[in-house]
Amino acid sequence: MISGEQTVFIVDDDDSVLKAISRLLGAAGYRVSAFNSAHKFLEAYEPSARGCVLLDITMPGLNGIELQEALLAKDCALPIIFLTGCGDVPTSVRAMKHGAIDFLTKPVDDQALVRAVSQALKVEAVDREKQNEIAVLRERLSTLTPREHEVLAHVIAGRLNKQIAGSLGTTEKTVKVHRARVMEKMQANSIAELVRLSSRAGVNPVS
Repeated sequence: MISGEQTVFIVDDDDSVLKAISRLLGAAGYRVSAFNSAHKFLEAYEPSARGCVLLDITMPGLNGIELQEALLAKDCALPIIFLTGCGDVPTSVRAMKHGAIDFLTKPVDDQALVRAVSQALKVEAVDREKQNEIAVLRERLSTLTPREHEVLAHVIAGRLNKQIAGSLGTTEKTVKVHRARVMEKMQANSIAELVRLSSRAGVNPVS
């Protein structure tokens, strides 16, 4: 499967639909990869894939909703736009609850489809940037010693050095050293920034 740059992955058992949408999006400047079954898409799926998925609801074997659930189980972050010929409300609601970002009824308007794809790719780009930032922050966190992790949890809770020293059974001078190292390793220029970075990385302050 294509990965690295954003690709529109089209999954539909109707070859004529695959060709028509591929031609439309290709002409609009998008990179396209088409699959005529959910199973073929799953076999080719790579976690590093970027872009979005145009997914038909009704397909033999694994249908669109089932493929969506399979992708969720793989922690797939690709935004999904559903295409359907039936347009029934319950299916739409279920798809949206599972994270689909749009639901278009066939025959879909060309401009509406291109707009939906453009929006989905923007969403994916923003989400990917957030994921990359979190990965970097967690890498920084991994460089902290167990004691520095403890100090960090106290600092972002708003505790003073004297209070932290009392809680950890150490000296205020030692806390200052650990605090400075935490700031350096987390690449934070202020306590406010340290709090923000820690929150992004999922670090909880002491209660």
